[in-house]
Amino acid sequence: MNKAFTRNVVKWIGVGMVMMALFAGTLLNAQVTSTERRTIRIGELQNHYTSYGSDRAALLVGSNYIYEGLQWPAGYYYQDNAVIRRQWIGCSNFTSTRDEKFEKFMISFYGDNVNSALFPTHLKQTAKFATPTVYVDGVDISAPFAGDVDEIDPGIIPDRIVVNKVNTSMGLTITRTIYAFSQQYHNNYFIQIWNLANTGNTDYDEEIELTNPLTGVRFGCMTRYSVSREGSYSIDAQQSWGKFTWASKRGETYAQHAGEKITEANPIADWIRCGFEYAGQSPINSFDNIGGPYVTKDGRLASAQHAGLAVLHVDKSGADHSDDVNQPNTLGWHAGDSYTSFGSNLFTEADKMALMYSQISGIPWKTGFGGNDRMDEKYYAAMKDPSTVHNDGGGTGVWICYGPWDLQPGESVTIVEAEGVSGLGRAKCEEIGRRWKQAYLNPADQGPFTLPNGSTTTNKDEYKNAWVFTGKDSIIETFGRAKRNLDANYLIPQPPQPPPLVDIKSGGDRINITWTASPSESEAGFGGYKVFRATGRTDTTYQEIYSGPAGVYGHSDLTAIRGISYYYYVVAFSDGSNNTTGESNPTGPLMSSRYYTQTTEPAYLRRKAGTNLDQIRVVPNPYNLKSEKLQYTGESDKIMFLNIPALCTIRIYTERGDLINTIEHTNGSGDESWNSITSSRQVIVSGIYIAHFEVTEDYTDPETGELLYKKGDAAFRKFVIIR
Repeated sequence: MNKAFTRNVVKWIGVGMVMMALFAGTLLNAQVTSTERRTIRIGELQNHYTSYGSDRAALLVGSNYIYEGLQWPAGYYYQDNAVIRRQWIGCSNFTSTRDEKFEKFMISFYGDNVNSALFPTHLKQTAKFATPTVYVDGVDISAPFAGDVDEIDPGIIPDRIVVNKVNTSMGLTITRTIYAFSQQYHNNYFIQIWNLANTGNTDYDEEIELTNPLTGVRFGCMTRYSVSREGSYSIDAQQSWGKFTWASKRGETYAQHAGEKITEANPIADWIRCGFEYAGQSPINSFDNIGGPYVTKDGRLASAQHAGLAVLHVDKSGADHSDDVNQPNTLGWHAGDSYTSFGSNLFTEADKMALMYSQISGIPWKTGFGGNDRMDEKYYAAMKDPSTVHNDGGGTGVWICYGPWDLQPGESVTIVEAEGVSGLGRAKCEEIGRRWKQAYLNPADQGPFTLPNGSTTTNKDEYKNAWVFTGKDSIIETFGRAKRNLDANYLIPQPPQPPPLVDIKSGGDRINITWTASPSESEAGFGGYKVFRATGRTDTTYQEIYSGPAGVYGHSDLTAIRGISYYYYVVAFSDGSNNTTGESNPTGPLMSSRYYTQTTEPAYLRRKAGTNLDQIRVVPNPYNLKSEKLQYTGESDKIMFLNIPALCTIRIYTERGDLINTIEHTNGSGDESWNSITSSRQVIVSGIYIAHFEVTEDYTDPETGELLYKKGDAAFRKFVIIR
């Protein structure tokens, strides 16, 4: 290995270990519940981390599971890509605290093992600066996320650090440290540092129970991605747990390239050790569903993500912390639900533990159920449906196994991974998907279709898939940026901090956006502020509507249209003078993350309260399915009640008199909206409906003092719904 590179690796691993020590090494043990978690939501990739040292994204809602985690791009709904990280540690010739002797001893990381084999003692998120406060019409919309951060430390390098410490019945303490960055070129991955230490601590307290060396220590995981939750709607419901996910890998030549630097001139290095996944073909579809095109809607590609893990460093031993170019011992794919189950710390499970130890040593559960190769390239041409490769209904996981190491008491090994998601952006997903659907509906349409390399084809599926598969380069570029970040000792160019306070107020003729000065405003290279706006919904494209210099802390949106909902975010930006080398990412200006200040509640132009009940209007009336395009763009099922009393109760009835919803109007304006949903969360059907408006307080003209209407005054309006 190149000596200079070795010194650099030792240096940045040293930086990482120092930072880990700051957050984990001096902590007293404490018991943390198995359900406690911390969520990072500062960049385009957002995720939660669970206390017991690994993560399952399944969340029980009613009687169904949804898979919630690794959301990318985070600004849109249903972009979750995580399913589960099945994770194990094992060792050889182990003697337990009960003097039980095991030829192979294993521990599985899942919630039910907490308090028997897993003992989480620490879970904390630290932020470099306080999360900004955002108000929309007096409502603090940032309040629900106040519990994300446990402490503020301006001295940390990443924007967020999550530290999770777990003791195990093996006496091997696992400390994982997650680094998150909001800089725009580094906000779609997390760096995960795993430290495996032979502490001998087998429970929650500080007492050391074991003092022997640990031999043959192995660490393995099978990580499965759904890519994405929305793909379960556009491809097949079973894609929600990744049943039709293809796996691939890179890095076969890592040993020959380990000393090389990745540059902006050649940012895609396929020698990086990594495994990633993307959605494949479901047998229920007669059309080519790669990318998840919405055939029943506008064709948009709903599942173009590529998600996976890169291995950036693996210690050679407990005494030699240089990178082992021959690790991991296994990097490939494995059937997602195929493994040997065993109890926790039970001598009767010894045979099963030996089988599982074999699996994290690189031997598949059964022949044909895993491989150290590129699964997609080996089988894709013959089997468009990846689940038929192994017939495991649980899908396919990226299979990574490390070790073995022998660890003396007090020794540890460190593994550095990057987990990321990338692929086509939303605008490209819309463009490619719509063009594909146009040809899908018209078999005579043979293009030509322009491919990513500029050539053309007459085949609509070749066109669509070629664009989807650019995600392979995108995810490898993402992993390359993670490695460049580590090579820079995490000292990548930083954007300015966002404004600490953003206040948005709806008005009668404008919407006012104000903010306080960024703490970075006094620093060299500070550029100013920008305001972005979305129309109709929060998960859509935002347009820049203002850019101004330092010292200006407000903008009035005079182009807003009455009746339309608007969403905003405010960023601070640099002039690019601190981002000129290109060593870590493209050069140029940097912006603070939109997710610090993006609103989740709408602002809109508000009418003055009506001066008499005869002025009340229902718009549109009649309502039909075209209203979204004709009246309130992007807001399906929206109905407005206009010129209403400042303070009133609105009760909505069917024609036969059944009460289906009640709205308390309390903001003093003359506008109130309704999304055509009943109080039991059902979309209303076609028919005639009656809105009853009842004044809840006497109301006088704010200018003349004249009593306009009294508490108890009421009015009715009929309106028609056509679906």
